Amino acid sequence: MSELQTKLPTDTWVVATWNEYIQVIENPAYEKAKGYYHNGTMRVEMPPLGHDHACDNTIIAFAVSLFCSIKNILVKGLTNCTYRKIGFDEAQPDVSYYIGENADVIPYGTSIINLDIYPPPTLVIEVANSSLADDKGEKRLLYEDLGVTEYWIVDVQNVQIIAFAIENGGSRRIPESQVLPGLAISLLNDALRRTRQMNQGQVCAWLLTQFQS
Repeated sequence: MSELQTKLPTDTWVVATWNEYIQVIENPAYEKAKGYYHNGTMRVEMPPLGHDHACDNTIIAFAVSLFCSIKNILVKGLTNCTYRKIGFDEAQPDVSYYIGENADVIPYGTSIINLDIYPPPTLVIEVANSSLADDKGEKRLLYEDLGVTEYWIVDVQNVQIIAFAIENGGSRRIPESQVLPGLAISLLNDALRRTRQMNQGQVCAWLLTQFQS
């Protein structure tokens, strides 16, 4: 395993046991890395993520929080939070949300969220600049297995969101959020496009008028 740690390729899936994965992810050299484990393979993603990824992450997180505030939807948003099914799966999505009756199910003081104890997040969002194929592939299968209700991929290059509803161990494309009723994915796509042409604060103000109408 020491050789694997020394030469560990990042941003790709590598065959490893669960214990090997934990050994890597707990190594101080990977303190700032994002870790994923699924089907006997691990993926370690290293920063930096860059301007475009960060901007799209920010505007989508703002949009979800604003929509929930205006529509009086209970919500808790978590950035880069780790979800773990010990021995089997682990994920650290860019943003995730507990919505509705589960909004406050995770108590303060919790570190890694143990999915053998707590339910999975309602909504998971991955922002894909260079990782789109993986986000649509292996990570989508991972979130299906974890029992997430809805999964969004923010496609930075094509300035769009690809949204999936997850049920019965599978997923399907949706044009409107099912966990945030009334929130059309096309509206979020419009917001993303506007960030390429105007200031982020102006886009946030535009979203406010849209959600209030």
